Amino acid sequence: MEFSDFILYGLIFLREFTIILVLIHMLYKRREPSSMIAWLLFMILVPYLAVILYFIFGTRKVRSKYKEENISVEKAGFSHDSTEFGIYNSAANGKIDLYFDYIESYNEFKKSIIESKKNIYICTYLFKYDDVTKEIIELLEQKAKEQVKIKILIDSLGSLSTYFFQRRLQGLKQLGVEIEFFMPIFKIPFRNYINLRNHRKIYIFDNQKVLSGGINLSKEYFGKEYIRNRWEDILFSCKGRCVEDFFTIFASDWYYATKERLTFDLIPMYEDGNDKIKVLPSGPDVKTDILYETILNKIFSAKERIWIVTPYFIPNETLSKALIIAKHKGVDIKLITPNKSNHIVADLARNSFLRELQENEIDVLLYRGPMLHAKAILFDNKWAMIGSVNLDNRSLFLNYEVSTFVSSYETVSNIENWMEQLIDNSVIGINKASRLKVISENLMRVIAPQL
Repeated sequence: MEFSDFILYGLIFLREFTIILVLIHMLYKRREPSSMIAWLLFMILVPYLAVILYFIFGTRKVRSKYKEENISVEKAGFSHDSTEFGIYNSAANGKIDLYFDYIESYNEFKKSIIESKKNIYICTYLFKYDDVTKEIIELLEQKAKEQVKIKILIDSLGSLSTYFFQRRLQGLKQLGVEIEFFMPIFKIPFRNYINLRNHRKIYIFDNQKVLSGGINLSKEYFGKEYIRNRWEDILFSCKGRCVEDFFTIFASDWYYATKERLTFDLIPMYEDGNDKIKVLPSGPDVKTDILYETILNKIFSAKERIWIVTPYFIPNETLSKALIIAKHKGVDIKLITPNKSNHIVADLARNSFLRELQENEIDVLLYRGPMLHAKAILFDNKWAMIGSVNLDNRSLFLNYEVSTFVSSYETVSNIENWMEQLIDNSVIGINKASRLKVISENLMRVIAPQL
């Protein structure tokens, strides 16, 4: 046998061995069949590259040795009741305020910073350095001079430019502001799961008030003046016991990034509101898929309607079939999503799912306005879900996310009115396609679990 033959057979053996190794790993992790098939097909087409990418991107839950304390659903008050997953047990002692207008959102964000007296905690996926964030940085610098304790946690991959050019934040650091990057790309490579990103948006002020939703810190999301094509999104503020829930999530992420433990200051609780509020985290630091399970449970228990707003719709088969079954039961289902989003691949991958919903008489509405980045679901006339979660595989199973369920007549009504405005500016249904295009769209379903 010549040396070249030896090398060839060695590579073939290595390919087969690694594919078997990956298959065993996926079986051990109980990966969904669709995900397993997608990865195996990828490995057949590009075997060596696919194996490397699997071990970079294929991990879904963080091992305890990398994060000593996962978020405990029970310990933090996220009860997991077998019938309603605890959301009906939420205490009615909070208050939610919604901001759909990006100027109002920006003014509320600035006001919250200005009024802070003790501490400001910020967790965001995207922190750009632009005209909008320059003003936010100036406000934070002023609060730091007033001895307000400020901690900022930024996802390193989501804010890649800021991560590489950290000198832009040097003024804050010199004033004592603590700034950390979640899973720094190069700092600790063997501790870093590059595929598991912190997509949460949590802004805590004096441990009394939280801002959250889908808004990151950049000019695309909000600002002090009206600008054409600025994105559509939701910011909400909440007070009450939910603040401690958000703090628990932030403290867990901060501990993972810094090994510093934070404690929640005991303060008089906000008792003026009557909204039922339940905060649910999801991601690698939550042992179960409680958020995904709660969404499925609410879909199956809905009696009247399920109205969905999401920028990216790439569901797994279970979620897609749940919506179809609900429609067959007579539930009014509307899906509102951008006519064109900011991710071309996501738009290509969603079409097959949109056609499937449309074939089952579910209303598919393509929003014609600026990029629709908001995430919200109405379940009947009782519950609304708002937060950072998109209805795609990445948000539901990979990213660190947080969603808030609210039971409030005022909140549900306000979101309903906002959704109706989106509907009025939407195209009904996706256009018909040729057989070749349908085949190509259906083929995209194979890679959809990896998006």
